[in-house]
Amino acid sequence: MRRFLLATTVSLGAALGLIQPAAADTRFEARLAGQAILPGATFLAPPADAPEYFRLSGRFAGPGNARTEQAGSIPGVTLPGYGPRPTGLAMPFPGQPLQGFSGIKPVGDGSYWVTGDNGFGNRRNSPDALLMIHRVRPNWQTGQVAVENTIFLSDPNRVASFALQNEATPTRYLTGADFDLESIQPLPDGSFMLGEEFGPFLLRFDAAGRLMAVVETQMDGQPLRSPDHPAQVIPANPTAGVPHRVRRSGGYEGMAMTPDGRTLWALLEQPLFAAGSNQPEGAFLRLIEFDVGRMAWTGRNLRYRLEPGATAIGDFNMIDERRALVIERDNGEGDPGRACAQGVESTHTAPCFAMPARLKRIYLVDLGAPDAEGFVRKIGHIDLMAIQDPERVARQRGDRAAGASDAVFTFPFFTIENVAMVDADHIIVGNDNNLPFSAGRHLSRADDNELILLHVPELLRAR
Repeated sequence: MRRFLLATTVSLGAALGLIQPAAADTRFEARLAGQAILPGATFLAPPADAPEYFRLSGRFAGPGNARTEQAGSIPGVTLPGYGPRPTGLAMPFPGQPLQGFSGIKPVGDGSYWVTGDNGFGNRRNSPDALLMIHRVRPNWQTGQVAVENTIFLSDPNRVASFALQNEATPTRYLTGADFDLESIQPLPDGSFMLGEEFGPFLLRFDAAGRLMAVVETQMDGQPLRSPDHPAQVIPANPTAGVPHRVRRSGGYEGMAMTPDGRTLWALLEQPLFAAGSNQPEGAFLRLIEFDVGRMAWTGRNLRYRLEPGATAIGDFNMIDERRALVIERDNGEGDPGRACAQGVESTHTAPCFAMPARLKRIYLVDLGAPDAEGFVRKIGHIDLMAIQDPERVARQRGDRAAGASDAVFTFPFFTIENVAMVDADHIIVGNDNNLPFSAGRHLSRADDNELILLHVPELLRAR
């Protein structure tokens, strides 16, 4: 398939010559060109110099976050609202799970940098989950994903201004109790910028994964913080709240870099709260501009309008100096053809999708000409629930309604958090499998890490 891509790829300059303006919010078709799968139950040994403690993970991911030291004693079950359905895996795990791809960036040789997330979903249940980034290579011919390099992240130079889970260890490996990684951009000097949700922060790491900088978020001259920011303190007064505008798990899900490497646009996952309120400021997200050379916010921000039914974005990457791809999604998972009948609840013995996927899209947007209110323009989108597969390329379709067409492929995951342009005709898309809590492909089986190659020339040429 790599030969196929090289043979069919035209230069970007030639492709742009064919561009035609698109009507507002045009829907474009997507055709499946490849699917590669890394099994969800893929585990890594921790680094040799990490504490022995990390040879087990997921001790605190069960009910009440209570400690459990017996491996495999906590059955994995889908998150509240989705079942409950068994996922077939059980915690704690021997080793560290290689799961949760939450951001992607092409290397340029057919491989991709991806970032894991914080482990098991939040600060409380992830103190034994090590943070890492990977370089992976999907093979579209075999359907496999090779993990070519894993970098475990650390803070040996005590850059973080707050106490870490591994504060007293010489290696100071970072964990899911410290940060929640969601987006990645390599810099020309070999370092990495990662977008994070707990602060939210921008984090810079050197090529060996050592923390170089923690950048606090500023917008309109004011700090933006979530309830999980390490500086937040629960007041002694039970009627007082913790002031914040960024929602829990609403930090930097997407972070795109301009082709010249000078500018990062950090995109929040969910709408901010209005100042002094518990209500959203609107059905839109903020994009905040960051100057890479100065390692500082510029003071400029734009707005991204969510579609009705969408609850969050999943990833964000530039394709040229002004156009970008954005994943927009709802909170559903599973094929609508296997939705629970009205009034019927899913059970372990008779599972159904209680909240099936409905809105899973990738938008092409233009950051170069915001309107008078600062909203970026949506050029068009593809529907990840209606991908054309006339050649039956799909290797895994999952649980669907009887008689469902094999010529249509769906990507029905709760969190779809990876998108990037591969060449002038193709994009790559991937899920975050939330191991072991998500089961969107099958009713009673934990999701794998899936990467798909989509043929979308009309979308990529649209203006």
